[in-house]
Amino acid sequence: MADLVIKDLYADVETESGPKQILKGVDLTVRTGEVHAIMGPNGSGKSTLAYSIAGHPKYTITSGSVTLDGVELTELSVDQRAKAGLFLAMQYPVEVPGVSTTNFLRTAKAALDGVAPKVRTWPKEVAASLERLDMDPSFATRSINEGFSGGEKKRGEIVQLDLLDPKVAVLDEIDSGLDIDAVRIVAEGINRYSERGNHGVLLITHYTRILRYVEPTHVHVFVDGHVVEEGGRELADELEVSGYDRYLKAVRA
Repeated sequence: MADLVIKDLYADVETESGPKQILKGVDLTVRTGEVHAIMGPNGSGKSTLAYSIAGHPKYTITSGSVTLDGVELTELSVDQRAKAGLFLAMQYPVEVPGVSTTNFLRTAKAALDGVAPKVRTWPKEVAASLERLDMDPSFATRSINEGFSGGEKKRGEIVQLDLLDPKVAVLDEIDSGLDIDAVRIVAEGINRYSERGNHGVLLITHYTRILRYVEPTHVHVFVDGHVVEEGGRELADELEVSGYDRYLKAVRA
């Protein structure tokens, strides 16, 4: 099972002038085998939702609950949330000079599984994952994201998803900054992960182009810090035509 349940979640972000409320009562459940797409305009709080769930120190959950298979994540540290089965692919992956991709992934896998991958076979697993994401084998020995292009960083996030195999993947604008081929490759990686059958996906995006390759089971419109409408694929198609204007007008009214 891999059920992520978000109930009445409120959260603030730290600014120069003090805390600012961003999330305003989010209710959302991602069950095993489901792919939920969260769509909304800039500044609506989509990324705040992702980082609050993951435990980023800049964001403070002021009330509400986030559970993964019944475990309350808000009471756990960032690493404990990861061990519980939560994965976050960041919109802007950070560079980690001096730490190779292979060593980082092996350390992370050991922390999650309680046993280190075999030294003999692990490099082959990493190489196979890189090949699936159309990345050169040399990326295995390079420092994490150092000197990578934007598209390479995003594909590297999916390599992590592939090898770490978490229960639930929160993907924050994984498609931003990608060209057509890279969107397809990343989408194929998401589909391989989802099709293993015991995972859930929360896919945050502005656009429908990645949804041409990743079929969502649920689509949510996110405006002003909460979900304002829910539906299926047809809702994403409607947004492609009409945009978010009517939802923004409703909030302002």
